[in-house]
Amino acid sequence: MTTYLTQLDASLRFPSPEDALTEPNGLLAIGGDLTPARLLAAYYNGIFPWYGAHQPILWWSPDPRGVLPVHAVHISRTLAKNLKKTTFRFTVNYAFMRVVTGCAAPRSYSDDTWITPEFMASYSMLHKMGRAHSIEVWDDDELVGGLYGISVGRIFCGESMFHLKPDASKMALVILCKHLREYGVPLIDCQMQNNYLATMGVQEWPRADFLNVLHDLREQQVAEICWRPQELIL
Repeated sequence: MTTYLTQLDASLRFPSPEDALTEPNGLLAIGGDLTPARLLAAYYNGIFPWYGAHQPILWWSPDPRGVLPVHAVHISRTLAKNLKKTTFRFTVNYAFMRVVTGCAAPRSYSDDTWITPEFMASYSMLHKMGRAHSIEVWDDDELVGGLYGISVGRIFCGESMFHLKPDASKMALVILCKHLREYGVPLIDCQMQNNYLATMGVQEWPRADFLNVLHDLREQQVAEICWRPQELIL
């Protein structure tokens, strides 16, 4: 196990995720850039960027990994009741950058964000390339929640979510799981577990197990219609 960070160069090569530090958990490399080609190379190998506004770019591959098998999303009784009576509407790829902007906004518990202008510009390019996607939650014409992430074959790599009204982000995750099931996408990579994600059924897998599944699914194709802008029905 290495005890130092790899400084990335102009090539798109990353060190093996197995070389990541154990403290802080999963920190693997530093530097490089956020070009679409590098970002796709990272996600393809189970690596993602996460850094603060005044930090260099940091690359991670934690062990264990937070993952959500789409069939295992947990819907509490309260959430199930609210889903039955909700008047929210749900869409795919109607307002990608508005969702990213919502995710970058200050939270009640912190003004910090890792979604920098550079980050937003890069993911906007990935969206235009058909690789980054969003789920939107609408109350009439008001965007009240959503999430976004990257498609890597038959895995969806979730990046962030937000809500302006209760349960909007939870509903976004539920509708995403339903949508992915319909198109044969079995797994959402949630990167790291937290208490909120745990309530939604997110599990912790050994990194090696996650990478094995990633290697199996990353070359498999999903029907193009999956990510066409469309309304979704619960």
